[in-house]
Amino acid sequence: MSDRIFRWGIIGTGYAKEFAKGIPALPNAKVVAVASRSQERADAFGREFNLPHCHDSVEALAANPEVDVVYVASSPRYHAEHAMACLRHGKGVLVEKPFSIDAAEAEAVYALAREKNTFCMEGLWSRFLPATRQIAAWLAEGRIGTVRQVMADFGFCTPYDPKKRHFDMEQRGGCLLDVGCYSLAFTAMALGQVPEAISAQAMLCPTGADEQTAMVLKYPGGGLALISAANRTRTPHRGSIMGTLGRIEVDGPTWAHGATLLIEGEPPLVVEPKIPLPAGTYQATETMRCIEAGLIESPILPAAEVIARMRIMDEVRRQIGVVYPKG
Repeated sequence: MSDRIFRWGIIGTGYAKEFAKGIPALPNAKVVAVASRSQERADAFGREFNLPHCHDSVEALAANPEVDVVYVASSPRYHAEHAMACLRHGKGVLVEKPFSIDAAEAEAVYALAREKNTFCMEGLWSRFLPATRQIAAWLAEGRIGTVRQVMADFGFCTPYDPKKRHFDMEQRGGCLLDVGCYSLAFTAMALGQVPEAISAQAMLCPTGADEQTAMVLKYPGGGLALISAANRTRTPHRGSIMGTLGRIEVDGPTWAHGATLLIEGEPPLVVEPKIPLPAGTYQATETMRCIEAGLIESPILPAAEVIARMRIMDEVRRQIGVVYPKG
């Protein structure tokens, strides 16, 4: 990279704190601005991270000439709206997962990014970690042969509260959108973007959000994926990619802090669960690398894959009967 310092703006003051804490580890980046619906929250965030610009609207941050690129970490129901506000002002965006609520929103955001010739990427942070990059390399090298099956789960247990974002339909709650996206991205890395058949079952909570969802995806060529997501059931957080020559085992498929390559007749090859830098900095680094190279999307997590994943989730929600309120 050049000597350019990327000036980051942040939309949202909750989960975004972890991102803001990690940016100082990067020599070519600094956070300079934040936006919140509340000036009080924006000012508090600004004091914590010593930011010169604290805005009470997304539009003000998007128009700020001191901001080069924006991390969108607002509530998921606003991701598309806020990303598009920044793109209209020529600001590159890193949009926290889930990228959007549905495929239509995702298509609209990426279409605007292409129109403005401006960078846009989903902030699915685990995809950019060292272990995940190594898994992708093993797959590209054909180390385990033809992939036949993927198994991945992500389930945690949180007490039911209809007002919590996990269960509140106004906040677009449900385990599929919240954590199922990780295992679906893990599957796409191994089997491709578009399955030819999808089957899903779920348990819904009283608000109508899915609290436990299971999916079977069938891919061209004979590959199958068995995926589960949950927010009231703790699961092992493991992933397996099985091929004709061997398999890859992952401790925490969504986090991918470590991975093991197992090929018959060879000693296991282990990627230790080490993350030298704060986890969020890897996606920030890829964002800045792409912008510096004049790219408008990342080859690691391209627009086509994100849109395809949103279409899968649209179909899963249709099958399990989850319908978000309009507006």
